[in-house]
Amino acid sequence: MNNKKFDIYLDLGSSKIRVGAINKTDSQNSFYYESNYFSDPSNAAIEIEKIIHKLESDTNEYLDNVKLMVDSYKIKSIELSLSKKFDGSKLQKKHIEFLIQDAKQQILRNYSDQNILHVVIKNYKIDNQNYTSFPENITCSLLSVDIIFICLEKKIIEDIKTIFFKLDVSINQLFCSSYIKSLSYKDNFRSVENISFIDMGFNKTSITCYNKKGISFFSILPIGGSHITKDLSKVLNVDLETAEKIKLSFDKDKNILDEKNISLELVQQVIFCRVEEILELCTKQIKLNENLDQIEKFKLVIMGGGSKILDNKFKEKISFSHEIDLLEETKEDICGSVLKLSKGLNKQEVVIVPKRQIKYGFFEKLFHFFS
Repeated sequence: MNNKKFDIYLDLGSSKIRVGAINKTDSQNSFYYESNYFSDPSNAAIEIEKIIHKLESDTNEYLDNVKLMVDSYKIKSIELSLSKKFDGSKLQKKHIEFLIQDAKQQILRNYSDQNILHVVIKNYKIDNQNYTSFPENITCSLLSVDIIFICLEKKIIEDIKTIFFKLDVSINQLFCSSYIKSLSYKDNFRSVENISFIDMGFNKTSITCYNKKGISFFSILPIGGSHITKDLSKVLNVDLETAEKIKLSFDKDKNILDEKNISLELVQQVIFCRVEEILELCTKQIKLNENLDQIEKFKLVIMGGGSKILDNKFKEKISFSHEIDLLEETKEDICGSVLKLSKGLNKQEVVIVPKRQIKYGFFEKLFHFFS
């Protein structure tokens, strides 16, 4: 029996680690931490170890498992649609489960190097009628299910597990950070019918689109804040560490620019040109996947570490025609997003049950539906 007072949620980013130790009975008595910036992936293990020691000290509990959020430019989104004919009888959840199991096996067969992080039912089509959640008490002659699989390379997962294994910590569940955060944040925009969250990370930018019916697509672009850093390094002829400092503080601390005789205007030009490129690539993806002529039908919300260089006073300097909103994230927001999902607030999500759970039926070992 687990008598621990805290659940641990860890967001393993490419340049930062954020952790929440959330008290199960008193959320106000929780602890949140954020690592220092690191650009070398080998430093992640050092930062994780530091945070684990601090967690154990502050919570007075031994840490043996975490719920882990990851983001990577190698995360893959795969969409699959399957159909099945029925005799007009009442549709049951087990019918959906058979289709999802079939789709899951197809993914694992054709993408043998991938592990599935999330299974999201984008749409049910029952006798030509669309539904975003499983309809109760309905008869069916023809069922079609559109499914989004969010996957990550097995090798990356094994490398991450190795880091935690050396610290005697197991990974309870694994989530895609960008997707999980967007699920949580969209509740702040309930009156908006069409919204796209653009999460600008260090090595990637993710796009998660929702319409009034639910999620419509998820995509990852292999470009992010590190590309801005490399641009600055090349143009300004400085090392990557100095370029990163300039990127993060050019509007707050001009001493480093004065020391190296670097023009503020040039820095801004380099940064904003790359940001414009990223935003244009994102809007092209949205238009393509949503069959849009005009991006104005979607509200664009920018978040993530890479977005911090775009506070309100710089938005007008970007040559990007569509209005953008900047979403400031906190450690509490990021870690709390997984907690919200675990409470069963997303009816489109098919939850993969950890293998350690036993005494379930065949399909429930793999997944179950939120009610």
